[in-house]
Amino acid sequence: MLVIGAGFGRTGTLSVKAALERLGSGPCYHMLTAFEKPEHLRFWNAAQRGEPVEWSSVFDGYQSTVDWPGCAHWQDLLSRYPDAKVVLTVRDPEPWYESFRETLAPLWSADGGSEDPGYRAYLELVHRISSHTFGGRLDDKAHVISVFQRHNDSVAAAVPADRLLVHEVKQGWAPLCEFLGVPVPEEEFPHLNDRVSFREMVRRRLAT
Repeated sequence: MLVIGAGFGRTGTLSVKAALERLGSGPCYHMLTAFEKPEHLRFWNAAQRGEPVEWSSVFDGYQSTVDWPGCAHWQDLLSRYPDAKVVLTVRDPEPWYESFRETLAPLWSADGGSEDPGYRAYLELVHRISSHTFGGRLDDKAHVISVFQRHNDSVAAAVPADRLLVHEVKQGWAPLCEFLGVPVPEEEFPHLNDRVSFREMVRRRLAT
């Protein structure tokens, strides 16, 4: 593991996933990866229940991770991969919450939809993350923002400065490339998973 992404979702994590893969730190694990692998969902649900897990089994073949569910276990990953660097993706709290409220919160609050076992395991996982991280209070703006800020402060306080990059995607390539010691690509920094496309994905999932 080269890079541990400790930032919450909706801080540009899918864009950073694409960036890390472009810079040679991929494949990069993301919540979408877990959703596509039912056996991984079982692993993450066990981890969320506090059961002993072998991290190398789920990250076999991956050189980095961003977004949930990995960011919920950043401390465990930091211990398991002591040489990995940490990227904390951040965003202004108010627009972050609005993005979270319009995208992740509806999906995380769902309790119906498809009877597909993989989708049900995914719902179990996000419900566990919601409960553990936010106490299930996804509609309490002040509470969710305070959790977001405390999480960012905790990561910044715990990770040695030479191993940590606090990154906003609007900063583009330069800070990330300098942190990883790689050249800056000529193409534009990726900007993926905007609110409109995510809402469409949520609509399709809830209608299944």
